[in-house]
Amino acid sequence: MTIEEAQQTVDTWIQTTGVRYFNELTNMAMLTEEVGEVARIIARQYGEQSFKESDKDRVLADELADVLFVVICLANQTGVNLTEALAKNLEKKTTRDATRHHDNEKLK
Repeated sequence: MTIEEAQQTVDTWIQTTGVRYFNELTNMAMLTEEVGEVARIIARQYGEQSFKESDKDRVLADELADVLFVVICLANQTGVNLTEALAKNLEKKTTRDATRHHDNEKLK
């Protein structure tokens, strides 16, 4: 699925199953909540925190998909074409960081 297809698929789902988009502020709060759930898994799976019983069934892929879903919702409702935005962002990073990371002693 392309990013464009994902944006269309989410929009169709919202219009047919989700009734309507939550407002932008609600979606921002939801995005923060979902990112927190990703952080919780990462801290326990890759960090030094131990899992609680209630955390053991959480799946990183599912939580990352939740983040992506809300990001797509925000993009759709604010008129952002994520395909174009990502291409421009990668171009910016490539230009700005062409040698920056190669010269970083911490990465060697």
